[in-house]
Amino acid sequence: MAKIDIVDQANKKVGTRELSAAVFGLDADAGFVHRVYTSLASAQRFGSSKTKSRGEVSGGGKKPFKQKGTGRARQGSTRATQLRHGGIPHGPKGESSFTSRVNKKERQRAVRLVLSDAVREGRLVVLDKFELSAPKTKDFVTVANLLTPSSGLYVLGEANQAVELSGRNIPNAKIVLNGQINLHDLLKYDRLVMTEAAIAKIEESLA
Repeated sequence: MAKIDIVDQANKKVGTRELSAAVFGLDADAGFVHRVYTSLASAQRFGSSKTKSRGEVSGGGKKPFKQKGTGRARQGSTRATQLRHGGIPHGPKGESSFTSRVNKKERQRAVRLVLSDAVREGRLVVLDKFELSAPKTKDFVTVANLLTPSSGLYVLGEANQAVELSGRNIPNAKIVLNGQINLHDLLKYDRLVMTEAAIAKIEESLA
């Protein structure tokens, strides 16, 4: 089991903690993480391509010319699919699905792999607790500047209104509870800041 330092909000060491090898000690598998991530990202896409069939194109209600005697092929509408400005046959209808199946165990393994990478790369910061006396963005920024050089994902073990309100308007930070972590956020932010309570609950749910 790997050991990691525990720091306070001033980024001073106050202890150490052993991390579960089943959650934070997996060997790297970038290919698997990439496959799961791209599958989840694709599922967020919405098919927006849409073409009009001959019944949806405006106009074309009048027969363009008489049926016989012109020497031309008979036509019933100027919006027929073979004519210019006509409808599109068998075109996309805005109902495309980009979802590929990824089951719950695969998603959980991908999260464990990213958490293990964070430990290995020194991007995980473990806080003894994260508390603010009142919802103040300035106070949150002060703590954040000591813990993360740039962007950070803050994971709490329990709801804390003062912390959540203080950090919600900061563009390079996001605050979530332990049950809300996802692969996208874990990969997006440079540092992962987790309280001891959040670590304990994550180890219990993912081990």
